[in-house]
Amino acid sequence: MSLLNNPFDPARERALVTGAGNGIGRAIAQALVGEGVHTVFADVNPDTVAAAINASSRPELAVPWVGDLASPAACDELLADAQSAVGQVTHFVHSASPPRREADHTFAVSTGTWEQMRAVNVDAGFHLARELARKLIAAREPGSFLFLTSLHAGTPRNLPHYSTAKAAMAMLVKELAKTFGRFGIRVNALVPGAIAAGGFVADPALAKHIPLGRLGRGEDLAPMALAVLSNRVSAYVTGAAIVVDGGLSLTNWFEPPDLGEL
Repeated sequence: MSLLNNPFDPARERALVTGAGNGIGRAIAQALVGEGVHTVFADVNPDTVAAAINASSRPELAVPWVGDLASPAACDELLADAQSAVGQVTHFVHSASPPRREADHTFAVSTGTWEQMRAVNVDAGFHLARELARKLIAAREPGSFLFLTSLHAGTPRNLPHYSTAKAAMAMLVKELAKTFGRFGIRVNALVPGAIAAGGFVADPALAKHIPLGRLGRGEDLAPMALAVLSNRVSAYVTGAAIVVDGGLSLTNWFEPPDLGEL
């Protein structure tokens, strides 16, 4: 049998994907149900969640959930609803992130926008991962968690709320991996490049800075996500940040922001 056959155990494993209504989260959630894994598709937009499930290869394995993860109460509701709908979640993917606007540079970003970016990326990611881990530890079950960070966790993006939130997520992955590893729970990050999906509207001209010559798609991340999530394929991988960017990180193309009139 091929090593890559049957990367998951659908009889035991269940998944929760945030940001599953579009972009990378959508592609990963759809790939998980394609492997036979019951998966909760969580997103803030009911229309995109429904569309993502309907476009899945096995929509009968998908469970929709709609709510704003900037709210701690919504995070607790998601945990309870996921447990009720699919049972013990063994695979958690945190892809949810508020949309980003190029106008939100250092002098323009509002306090509310700053707080929402941190709340969804960092606070919700930490809370959901910690509570899911508690359940797994109590049940003596292994698990695998995956956070979607960014190249701009390490390089400025002219969007300080976004870059600092992703940088915090990158360290959170390492902290959780170090703490959860003794319980058989792996925690890793995927680091996307310019993915023309979700909240990122990519300028096609950006392709000239990418060694592989094109913008990325959500589907470019899904196979790697499955490999890293699989306890059969990546059993000895934790605390890793795996870059999937077509080589974009080999260049540095951003100019300082236009601050306008201060």
